[in-house]
Amino acid sequence: MLRLACILLLAGCGQSTLAEARLLSQTNWAYDSPEFGGYSGLELSEDGTSLTALTDRGIAIITANLDRTDGIITAITDAKIMQMPDTNGKIREQWADSEGLAIAPDGTLYVSAEGPDHSVFAFAPDTRKADRLPRHPAFANLQGNSSLEALAIGPDGALYTLPERSGRFTRPFPVYRFANGTWDIAFGITRIGNHLAVGADIGPDGRFYLLERHFTGLGFQSRVRRFALDGSDEVTLLETANGTHDNLEGISVWRDTNDQLRMTLISDDNFKFFQRTQIVEYQISD
Repeated sequence: MLRLACILLLAGCGQSTLAEARLLSQTNWAYDSPEFGGYSGLELSEDGTSLTALTDRGIAIITANLDRTDGIITAITDAKIMQMPDTNGKIREQWADSEGLAIAPDGTLYVSAEGPDHSVFAFAPDTRKADRLPRHPAFANLQGNSSLEALAIGPDGALYTLPERSGRFTRPFPVYRFANGTWDIAFGITRIGNHLAVGADIGPDGRFYLLERHFTGLGFQSRVRRFALDGSDEVTLLETANGTHDNLEGISVWRDTNDQLRMTLISDDNFKFFQRTQIVEYQISD
């Protein structure tokens, strides 16, 4: 059933404007494997017919096809789970909390991890062997279990990542950019309320999309904001009421066959029986 998402502008949001997001579908996804779940990173193909998702329990990815009727997801098929080797070429069952996923046009997979090293890894498309990227000096001071939660890749191949927490409510989220072998801080994003950064993507429109989440104790609230790649032109696209969706942590933005922007979101079920892996899809305005 189609319905309009509830979008609220919080006090103190400053220059942010509002745009409309229309819920297209919400699909609960189950797969008979003990390795299934915990999905924190998401990438869709350009046409929205396949997905790659990253679990946060060791570096493992799942790929699947998205069957659609009139553009709406009707089934998730042909799922395959693959463990990723570590920097020594071996499989590690318990990687240190992998969270963010970005895929380059040449097939290189980039993964950000919240583990003690607060690192970003590159997996070559041919061997899938991991290389650790250089680290920004500030990574050493990031909070444990609250660091490089989100990862995105720009049209020029630059990587963007940011921590789940900035260290203080009044301190903006720093958005780190990796280009030409070095890191800098591209821009900062103002923290608003209790929401924390959990996912990011750069859409086909060249803008930065930030997925944020707040756990209320009884359920989850989600918010998506959009920015130019210098941090300007902030737009609040979506803010959900408590319990509208499960624990949304991954986001992928793409264009459908009608040239409409869509954002597809995936939830992290934390491998808990009372949570769900959900694929949620919204149409958004340019």
